[in-house]
Order: sequence, then structure tokens, then C-alpha cells
Amino acid sequence: MATLAGPNPPDTTPPNTTLPDVFFKAASATGSDPTGADWGQLVKACLDELGPVEGCNLGFLYITDALAEHATSIVTLLRGVTGIRDWAGTVGIGVCANDEEFFDQPAISVMAARLPPDSFRLFPVVSGDLEPLRRMAGGWLDKHGASLALVHADPRHQDLAGLVTTLADSTSGFLVGGLSASRSEFPQFTIPGNTATMTSGPVGDGGVSGVLFAPTLAVATGLSQGCTPIGPIRTITAAEDNVILEIDGRPALDVFKEDIGEILARDLRRVSGYIFAGLPIRGSDTADYLVRDLIAIDPRAGWISVAHRVQSGQPILFTRRDQQSAEADMRRMLANLKKRVKTTPKGAIYVSCIARGPSLFGDGSQELAMIRETFGDIPLAGFFASGEISHNRLYGYTGVLTLFL
Repeated sequence: MATLAGPNPPDTTPPNTTLPDVFFKAASATGSDPTGADWGQLVKACLDELGPVEGCNLGFLYITDALAEHATSIVTLLRGVTGIRDWAGTVGIGVCANDEEFFDQPAISVMAARLPPDSFRLFPVVSGDLEPLRRMAGGWLDKHGASLALVHADPRHQDLAGLVTTLADSTSGFLVGGLSASRSEFPQFTIPGNTATMTSGPVGDGGVSGVLFAPTLAVATGLSQGCTPIGPIRTITAAEDNVILEIDGRPALDVFKEDIGEILARDLRRVSGYIFAGLPIRGSDTADYLVRDLIAIDPRAGWISVAHRVQSGQPILFTRRDQQSAEADMRRMLANLKKRVKTTPKGAIYVSCIARGPSLFGDGSQELAMIRETFGDIPLAGFFASGEISHNRLYGYTGVLTLFL
């Protein structure tokens, strides 16, 4: 198997071999029926916009949760009409396609791709036992290795963080993707049901599924945190579970107030949804950190609680999240990607947090506008997730962009 040298996102360029032209085409459709009963019309509208997809062998499919109960029917119809057997994707509170975002309405985002036949391999939902993955992709992995895996995960899984790490280790691939977001069902589009070694159909849930890409396929990825650090990196010196008692040997709340500034410190009610804890990742050469919610403050005891288990000796910083900070960080990520990418991307997958989109950037599909400002009018599909995946970790409030070159 191929191995990744470190935590940096992959930039892979295929060797000088003759390969079929890589090609992408994306389409979307939205409806007015809140029940999603017009799902067939939406699929037809997507197909009409896509046009001919001759030679395409991989499809990406994202639907909003208003259509979740029709997931099997939607992917079955797309498979039948396009002739594309392999589809990957999931459900989101919102979806995006090309230059438009769709929230809280029945909507479909679909992208067809023509890739070298042996450059990718889908794998079914795994929830702990990786035998289904080994059965479907073991030989392929032994032959090619995976530099990248696009994955979709069920947020209801009890040890999702552990499963993501195990999956990254077992495939030796850099993971990108996100957690399904839904107010009803959590379907994942996975490998087709007519494969002899499969026991399920083209839709599953309960774990992680996705598609592996070989090193012969050129890709580049970037992660936007959407936050700006507002203080120095400090050290937790006393903690219990997710409660931080002391930072740098002082009451945690005293340090917190010092870092966020006098104005916010006067009224701590104002920090909700604005100030977050950042947990730096040890060994990261990109100054990466996990953003986690502040869930409680005890002014009398002087402690703070975060949505993550912490321990004494762990580094911590505090961050600010607002539209200005998020836009600046998005542009930083895109500028770094632009420096690394020497050609116009042929297609893209974008996974963003449901707390971003219009609730953070306002109307007008601003995240997609920034992507297109940087890379031009490229085919793009994606969704708004309840958590994002990059490398071997779960993130929140982030945007993960993957470019196919």
C-alpha cells in the first residue's frame, strides 16, 4: 500500500503514462414541494443539465434531507439512465453544485466523472469490522495503494473518531469528507448491490463508506478552519474529562477572560457562538488545531468546559469565529492551494459545515464564489455536513476542498 509521509494534504501528479482524459460535469436541481415527492422531476432536471455522460464511470451524489427517504429511488434512477454503476455521496442539511448552495429545500447535487478505470475503488459501509472493505478493495489496495479517500460518515456511530483513524491507517490514505447531516434518515450512497460479494444495496448507513483514489490520479486538498486565534498557545495544567480547571497554573476562567479581552469578559453571555476552544494537534507542521465548542462556564469555580475530552499537559488556544475571520481564512486556504496547483482543476468536491454557508457568510453562495474566483468555472459538487473529515480526524466549523487535476 502507499503510505503518506505526514499530516500534509496530498498533492499527487500521475506518472508519464497514457491515461484516458479525466473529465467532470456537475448539475443540480431544487423543488418547491417540501415533502420531496417530486424527486423524480428533480432527477430528470439534473440529467437534462448534465447532458451526455458517455464514458463516465463514477458519480457523486448529494441530496438534502427532505429527499432522504427517496435516496434508494434517486440513485437507482441515476444509475439506470446514465449507465454509471458506481456512486458515492450522502445527505446534508444543504448541498452545493457549481456556483449555488441549497438549504432547507429539496435539492440534488450530482457530478459525473470519467476517470481511468483502475484509478478508484468504492467500499461499503464499515462500522468497526473492516472485513467488507478488505473484501471489496483489498486486492486493489495491494496493487495500487490509495493516496486519497473521499468518505462519508454516520454521526450516530458511537466511536466515529476512532473509526476514522482506523480507516486512515488501514488504507494509508489521506481522508477527506464529512458526516451526514439530516433531520430524518442518514443514507450513504455506496457500492452497487449487484456485486457478488456484497450483502447490501446501493444505500447504507451506520458507519463510514466512500471511494479510494490511486496515486495515479492527481489531487490536491485544503482545509479552512473558519476561525482566527485570539491569544497565545497555552497549556492545560489541570482538567477532569471535558472540564478545564487550570491553564498555565492559573484558574482557567481568568486566563480565558484575559485572552478574549475586557469587553467580552464583562458579559460572558456574548461569547456563545463567537469564541471557541482550539486544541492544537501535536506534531502538525501546519499549525493545525481542532475547534471545539465552549459548553459551560462556572464564574464561581473559575473553570470552563469544552465539547472534547481534555487532559493536563495538553495545549490550548482560543479562537474567534465571525464572517470576517471565516472569509479571511477561506481566502488564505484558497491562496495556498493555488500556489500548489499548477493547472486548472477538472473537478472539485467541497464539504462545508452546516454552521457555515448562509448562516456565517450570508446569502449569495459566498464560499462557492470564493472558490470560483480562485479556480474559475470548474464542475463542483458537495454538501453541508454535521462535521468534517480531513486526514484522519474529525473537525467542526471547517470547509474541506478537494481538487481533481
